[in-house]
Amino acid sequence: MTYEELVKKHPGSLVEKIVTEVVSRDTVEVYFEDEDDEQWAVIKVHVYEEDKEMAIRLLSDDKWVLWFGYYDDEDEFIELLQPLTQLEIDLIPKGLQKVMSKVVSSEEGLRLPGNFLSK
Repeated sequence: MTYEELVKKHPGSLVEKIVTEVVSRDTVEVYFEDEDDEQWAVIKVHVYEEDKEMAIRLLSDDKWVLWFGYYDDEDEFIELLQPLTQLEIDLIPKGLQKVMSKVVSSEEGLRLPGNFLSK
């Protein structure tokens, strides 16, 4: 299965993987980022051995997006975006959803204990 197929057909499994990794950390960084006219809160997971990165973004218009980045065979960085359905959003713990919403509205990142976000 290609990364494109994985992101399009199985975003829920990637969301679960990201959430599990993030909330198991001692400290979690929820970043605030912006590009052009868009702003979002984001949690990220890096898989260095496979040269890929996964993230969940909450955009300022309350849209949730799965982001997946990797290097292809020519060493070009590829970014894939997949909007999340309500079922996939529900896989994100409410505590983490609230923190990400606060980061977007305040335009400032936060650092919190991982166990706080699993609730």
